[in-house]
Amino acid sequence: MREVQARAGTGQVIVIGAGIAGLAAAHRLLERGARVTVLEASDRVGGKLLPGEIAGARVDLGAESMLARRPEAVALAREVGLADRLQPPATATASIWTRGALRPMPKGHVMGVPGTAAALSGLLSDEGLARIERDAELPRTEVGDDVAVGEYVAERLGREVVDRLVEPLLGGVYAGDAYRISMRSAVPQLFEAASGHTSLTEGVREIQAKAAAAQQTGPVFMGLQGGVGTLPLAVAESVRAGGGEILTRTPVTELRRTPADGGWRVVSGVRVWHADAVVVAAPAPAAAGLLRTESPGAAAELGGIEYASMALVTLAYRRAEAALPDGSGFLVPPVDGRTIKASTFASRKWGWIADENPDLLVLRTSVGRYAETEILDRDDTELVDVSRHDLKAATGLDATPVATRVTRWDDGLPQYPVGHHARVARVREHIAALPGIAVCGAPYDGVGIPACIASAHAAVDQIHGDLRGVQELTAHPVQSLHGGAGE
Repeated sequence: MREVQARAGTGQVIVIGAGIAGLAAAHRLLERGARVTVLEASDRVGGKLLPGEIAGARVDLGAESMLARRPEAVALAREVGLADRLQPPATATASIWTRGALRPMPKGHVMGVPGTAAALSGLLSDEGLARIERDAELPRTEVGDDVAVGEYVAERLGREVVDRLVEPLLGGVYAGDAYRISMRSAVPQLFEAASGHTSLTEGVREIQAKAAAAQQTGPVFMGLQGGVGTLPLAVAESVRAGGGEILTRTPVTELRRTPADGGWRVVSGVRVWHADAVVVAAPAPAAAGLLRTESPGAAAELGGIEYASMALVTLAYRRAEAALPDGSGFLVPPVDGRTIKASTFASRKWGWIADENPDLLVLRTSVGRYAETEILDRDDTELVDVSRHDLKAATGLDATPVATRVTRWDDGLPQYPVGHHARVARVREHIAALPGIAVCGAPYDGVGIPACIASAHAAVDQIHGDLRGVQELTAHPVQSLHGGAGE
């Protein structure tokens, strides 16, 4: 094997994975004075953030927005020179396609859970609204150490709330099943409210009152002109400009401690690096494989994290031929039996797409949920066809697109079932027994962009001996909200 990097004792750190978490870790490490090499198995940086084009229009082919009420993502964008390209959605007025009609997305809820029955008027049946009112009369429902969001909300407010609103909102974030997803990890605000109140609606009203008292201003979500997929490219450019090295097509095949000098030996093919510290920012299965020798306990826990696959179908129409309802798009409850789970009217949602492409109308749909494999076995043409079929049924759109693209995200979204927080705590307990190593990314404290960046920063702090960030994230995961429709 060829030793390509000698350890000089001045802070050489290897980052494994060049998604937004790995790149954010590298950026922070350089600020701390470390020498950084990022190793990425695929042929590009960015992970689930992917810029692309359709019919000459720049678009996102992965995540398209980032939560702005958390500081990490917007701050990183500014630090890497993208301040003038930050843009909020032009409209955040979304709908729910349910019971045969597009219905306005309700306001006054926390991830679909209302503070009053009236907040869901027009979406739920009269029986569903009456069931919400019973919450105030029910005895306390214990949540214990964790509980599934759907299970708890259905017990307090009825299944209709879960099936018509909570499920599509959570599904848009995790491509998961609300009746399996951990409330403590995925919606920590609700878990805290459920732990401290007998009535769930009372707890939601308290959350809303605190938010109002905090007087948060500005948009909840933010995008970037040219697409959120340009963020990792800008971070990578900043890392390189700061002296960091980023190598793609470089899968790490071995990760071993070197007890003689307290460092780490990192192998990719015939190349070997020696480092003072390592940040593992790879998906859970890859991280498990790398840690199996030095931390079998952490590897076993990571190996138990399941993933959901999905696909995004992007379609471009001649604007003159395509009419759409108002708003940014719509979500689709699984209970309605449709194929698509959401659609974003990208040209409506993002002003920069409309400005750059005045003659085009770009939209996208998403298909695929946890354990839903049949739809993803279909070829691209079929996915386009079923998307067009559902779009016509929902909106009346019957034009022929001038271009289509299907982007598949196989095993793209880690699942957060009940007990996920305890699993993450055990992973970090195992990792803490090893010097000079930390983990970060979507499998741990939240799947959104700010959550991934926060975990990257905490990982960097950890290898510098500061555990406060890791401890805070483990105790209080970052809630990943849904950015309107079609995330």
